Amino acid sequence: MAIRTSCRAFKPEPVAGETIRAILATAQLTASWCNSQSWKLAITSGAGTDRLRDALYAAASSEYVETPDIPFPREYRGVHLDRRRESGYQLYSALGIERRDRERQMAQTLENFRFFGAPHVAIVHTDEALGPYGAVDCGGYVSNFLLAAAAHGVGSIAQAALAMYPGVLRDELGLAADRTVVCGISFGYPDIDHPTNGYRTSRAPLDEVVEWVTT
Repeated sequence: MAIRTSCRAFKPEPVAGETIRAILATAQLTASWCNSQSWKLAITSGAGTDRLRDALYAAASSEYVETPDIPFPREYRGVHLDRRRESGYQLYSALGIERRDRERQMAQTLENFRFFGAPHVAIVHTDEALGPYGAVDCGGYVSNFLLAAAAHGVGSIAQAALAMYPGVLRDELGLAADRTVVCGISFGYPDIDHPTNGYRTSRAPLDEVVEWVTT
């Protein structure tokens, strides 16, 4: 049985085109508001991946700042903050990074913009006129893409970090100004021996997220 996890280390070998198309065909069955099928993707391979990786990494490594098309959370609080911290601590612990070692933590954060070594990245974008519902539709699509990839033995990770630089993405990928950048998905074959792929985040029990209304 295939299990979906967030992959943060990949082998360099590319995924066959027919496998990528099979993943996309499954993800295309995603339900959407009024069947608008709000998502579009720009998928890189080979030199295209290298070019985009170099551009994003250069931007993220400098003082260059952009505003994401979709605002990031104003804050994480309560249980959401607890879960975020737990995930971060697990990652740093797997890599032997101390909690106060800001330099190594930042270096690991920058790996987002190297796509964690993945041979492919999909940049997911939608029509800005669709507003929040376009983004919601894309969220469903991303989830199904990740699950379909796992079923084909392909590792993947959804990355909001890549949406921090919509201008870079527009320049490198030729996206029009009316496209809202939602996120990226780095994918390829997982390096199962890498320590970042050896831990698993927890999931809240159902009673923490579901309220049963019977009357």
